[in-house]
Amino acid sequence: MKILFYLHHPAHFHLFRHTIRNLKALKHDITIIATKKDVLEDLLRSEGWQYENFLPHGRKDNKFSIAFGLFKQDIRLLRKCITHRPDLLVGTSTEICQIGYLLRIPNIFVNEDDADVIPLVKKLAHPFAKYLLSPDVCNTGMPDKTISYKGYHELAYLHPNVFTADKNVVRNYFNPDEKYFILRFAKLKAHHDSGVQGIDTKTASRLIEMMSAHGKVYITAERELEKEFEPYRLNIKPIDMHHVLAFASLYIGDSQTMAAEAGVLGVPFIRYNDFAGKIGYLRDIEDKYILGYGIKPDNTEELFKRLNTLLTTDDLQKSWHKKQQIMLQNKIDVSAYFTKLIVDIATKKGEYSKS
Repeated sequence: MKILFYLHHPAHFHLFRHTIRNLKALKHDITIIATKKDVLEDLLRSEGWQYENFLPHGRKDNKFSIAFGLFKQDIRLLRKCITHRPDLLVGTSTEICQIGYLLRIPNIFVNEDDADVIPLVKKLAHPFAKYLLSPDVCNTGMPDKTISYKGYHELAYLHPNVFTADKNVVRNYFNPDEKYFILRFAKLKAHHDSGVQGIDTKTASRLIEMMSAHGKVYITAERELEKEFEPYRLNIKPIDMHHVLAFASLYIGDSQTMAAEAGVLGVPFIRYNDFAGKIGYLRDIEDKYILGYGIKPDNTEELFKRLNTLLTTDDLQKSWHKKQQIMLQNKIDVSAYFTKLIVDIATKKGEYSKS
């Protein structure tokens, strides 16, 4: 079968990495479309995969550039689908829904954000999607189209069946036996991030001061760093980041994805942005399994109080490991599930029965 994957973000490479591997091993014809976003192309090249870049020059983070970029990608995907005629479109982009609907090609829109968190995507993608593939704790607003599963996106690439953290990878950069912490600064420039606040300079300085008293601090950032934070910058190969995160004593950041990654790896986390208390899959990780905490930026005192508690708690890693195991017992190997589902839908010409 001919299956086209559309990747917009480095996180999507990780999300589909093992599924694409599985499908290639099953001799399916896989086409990968990508856009220029952060380290996405580096990750694709590290895997040795052929791909086409539909937005090679990237785009600026403003509404006009986003809209124009979307239009260009729609046209390019339309041309690709007319000439290549895939049996199934899979991805996290609105384009696969719109072009799939137009050409009557079945499409699977893979998403883990609740519909009210991504209102623009809800308008541009959901009405045109054949299927919405989401964790069972995600509210898509369209239950009739939704295929639910017991897992998170992060378990597609960090489930123990597909990922084993390796200290030797970390040793390429620093000594993993010394206590260390990861601090993450996201860009917060996506359309759904409008008006969203995260970690500012003053807060970051205080966090570094507190954590430095207990171990090393390493910063990974999408945005440009202030000069005072440059000595803490972690320069590593993108493909190695999860090994580094897995052995950290604590993660703090304003990135949703890396907070969830820390949680499924059993690393205590604090996510600090205006999305705290929102997004079903993160609430599941935080409220049901208590693998991390969401705190809004207007509550810095709570942030520092929570951090101090985590820094001074005995046997913290042992406690988190137990909670992680409970979570894993209740979740599935997401890549294995995706592989089976995609093959099933592709071979049945887009038809799927929930029964």
